[in-house]
Amino acid sequence: MTAPVRTSPSTVSLTDLLDVMARLRDKEAGCPWDIEQNFASIAPYTLEEAYEVADAIARSDMENLKEELGDLLLQVVFHAQMAREENLFDFHDVVSVLHTKLVARHPHVFGDETARSADDVLGIWQNAKDKEKAARQVSEPISILDDIPVNFPSLLRAQKISKRAAKAGFEWEQTEDVIDKVIEELEELRAEIKSGDKDKQQEELGDVFFTLVNLGRRLDLDCEETLRLCVHKFYRRFSGMERDARAQNQDLKGLTSAQWEELWQAQKSREK
Repeated sequence: MTAPVRTSPSTVSLTDLLDVMARLRDKEAGCPWDIEQNFASIAPYTLEEAYEVADAIARSDMENLKEELGDLLLQVVFHAQMAREENLFDFHDVVSVLHTKLVARHPHVFGDETARSADDVLGIWQNAKDKEKAARQVSEPISILDDIPVNFPSLLRAQKISKRAAKAGFEWEQTEDVIDKVIEELEELRAEIKSGDKDKQQEELGDVFFTLVNLGRRLDLDCEETLRLCVHKFYRRFSGMERDARAQNQDLKGLTSAQWEELWQAQKSREK
C-alpha cells in the first residue's frame, strides 16, 4: 500500500516531496501526464519557472516568489526523479554535487584564501570554474566558446560569447568604434531592405543586434536586463495610452499618427 501523502505544511519534509514526485511518476498508479514526460519535454517548463521567479523578484512580490521558488524546485525534483528511474543519478546526487561545488568555489570561506571584496570573490570563483573545466576536459575543445549553452536566450548567449571573444583579444579599441560599427551595420541593413532579399535582411538585422550587444558589454550593461527594462517602459506607456484613449472615447484603430504621437508624448511627460 502506498504511504499517505502529508499535506500539513508544518510536517512536510523534502523526503515527502520526493515521495510525491515518485508517486506521480508511478507507471501503475501515477498521473498520466507526469508519466509521459521526459527531460526534453520538461525543459521548457524549467526555463519558464526560472523566468517567473525573476519576475516575482522584479515585482518585489515575496508571497508570489515563495510560490515560484516552489515551482522551480519542482523542476529539479522532476528531473531528478526521471534520472533516478533511468539509474543515472538521483536528487541526493544533485545535492552532493552542489555541496561539493559550493565548498570548492569558496576557498576564502572554507579554505586558506582571502577575499576582501566582491571582485576578489568573482576572481576566485572564475579560477575555481577554470580548474573544474580543465579537470573535466578529455580532449581539446574546438572553440573557447563551446561551453556557452546553445539554449541560452539569444541576447544572453550573444553577450557571453562576445565577452569570451573579447577576453581572448578580439575587441574594439574604443567604445566609439563599436558605435561606428552599429551605424555601419544599420546602413548595410538599409541596403538589403531596398534589395527585398529577406534572407539578407535577417542576416543584417542579426548583425545589428549582435553589434548592439557588444556596445552594451563595452558599457558594462546587462543587455538582457536593459531590454527587459525597455520593454517594461514601453508596456507602461502604451497601456497608459490605451487608458487615455478610452477616457476620450477614442477608437485605437482609428487614431491618426498625430493622435498617437500626442498620446505618447502625454505619457512621457508624466514620467518627468
